[in-house]
Amino acid sequence: SGRKVILEVGCGAGNAVFPLIATYPDVFVHACDFSPRAVNLVKAHKEFTQTRVSAFVCDLTTDDLSKQISPASVDVVTMIFVLSAVSPEKMPSVLQNIKKVLKPNGYVLFRDYAVGDLAQERFSGKDQKISENFYVRGDGTRAFYFSNEFLTSLFKEQGLDAEELGLCCKQVENRARELVMNRRWVQAVFRYSDCVNSFPSSEAPTKAVVEPVEDVVDMSEGMAVEMFGVPTTNDNEVINIELDCRNFKIKVLSKEYQHTCKSTGLMLWESARLMAAILARNPNIVAGKRVLELGCGCGGICSMVAVRTANTVVATDGDRKALELLTQNITSNLRPPFLTKLITKRLEWGNRDDIEAIKALNPEGFDLIIGTDVTYIPEAILPLFSTARDLMSSNRSGGRDEAPALILCHIFRRVDEPSLLSAASQFGFRLVDKWAKASAADQSQSLISSWFPEDSFKEHIPTSALNIMYFQID
Repeated sequence: SGRKVILEVGCGAGNAVFPLIATYPDVFVHACDFSPRAVNLVKAHKEFTQTRVSAFVCDLTTDDLSKQISPASVDVVTMIFVLSAVSPEKMPSVLQNIKKVLKPNGYVLFRDYAVGDLAQERFSGKDQKISENFYVRGDGTRAFYFSNEFLTSLFKEQGLDAEELGLCCKQVENRARELVMNRRWVQAVFRYSDCVNSFPSSEAPTKAVVEPVEDVVDMSEGMAVEMFGVPTTNDNEVINIELDCRNFKIKVLSKEYQHTCKSTGLMLWESARLMAAILARNPNIVAGKRVLELGCGCGGICSMVAVRTANTVVATDGDRKALELLTQNITSNLRPPFLTKLITKRLEWGNRDDIEAIKALNPEGFDLIIGTDVTYIPEAILPLFSTARDLMSSNRSGGRDEAPALILCHIFRRVDEPSLLSAASQFGFRLVDKWAKASAADQSQSLISSWFPEDSFKEHIPTSALNIMYFQID
């Protein structure tokens, strides 16, 4: 309740300021930046008004924020890729400066570079390291890379407790240069706990529990409602996919939320599009078979294509939100009898209860198991192959094309091919065939290459980094 006050530190040209005031009518934003030119751009913006925005130049390491903003008046401070430009020895004074204007129990929303980011790796071997995790770029600017431990300790020492803390991993693809780049950021929510002012003397403040996660932490929904009292707008969008004269409308998480979403299953990946196109053009791959899709996410596009010729199709994922959206997509895209042939189930790899529930649906096992972009988390690889082995049919009769198989379509990210093959062999899987877009010309005699009529898949192969691996039980 009441008007909320935000301070954006390092506001730049106002790319966050103006969407904020447009989305939240009762918000007032203080916007500061080290660069006078950036502040002038904010003031020159067509939506700038002094009743909603105060913009000023400030060097947080030397200038006193309380001379521009009333002490203890700010509800939320945003620090997005700002603190990394400050020398580590000056970071405590920057936080003290911010704390002067932050209300008791006010928030600091933080995002910055994490240890292990691609940019840090590129510094290795170069004479650009200043101190531990601190570097100077070629243009003279500085860059610090945060670990969760360093960040938590830094803020804690200044009276700011971590309420949420996580590692954000995002893959950025440069298609023109055929590069796949792994970016890592640390993202957190800190609260200023003023024990004297915020709690009765007989009570101690509740200590925040910090749970680091290995994927993306979503702060876009709950925190927005809690801090501003206004829910965000509809966070889904619809993607149209045309496959052999059939149109699928797939509802996924909107792009504006994808980089902060902790579920990769709420998106539609390139590998799923490619595999769905292959199944649409080659219905014999699944014809009459019992098909299981692992980690299908909210799209389930491969399962929806396969169900037209397969005997049975079970689409699975471990994320409940993804399954909820998957059910919506299946209902809106399929009609009987295909709608009744496609079953959705929760399956967390390695979870015995989930595995037994799938076995109860199909006691004889599956003739074909498909996974698209399910190989990016190193810790999940062994459970993936273990689960596939448990659920695969034991029938070994027929030739190579007919024997039960596991097909993985993906871009190699954090798990390379030798690691996949090693894990597969532990559960009796043998690589029968493989295909890579980058070397497709050399694979004209392979089983997988026969799925690709000449020049017919260009629109479904957005990157040359895509790979397909075809496994069978040894």
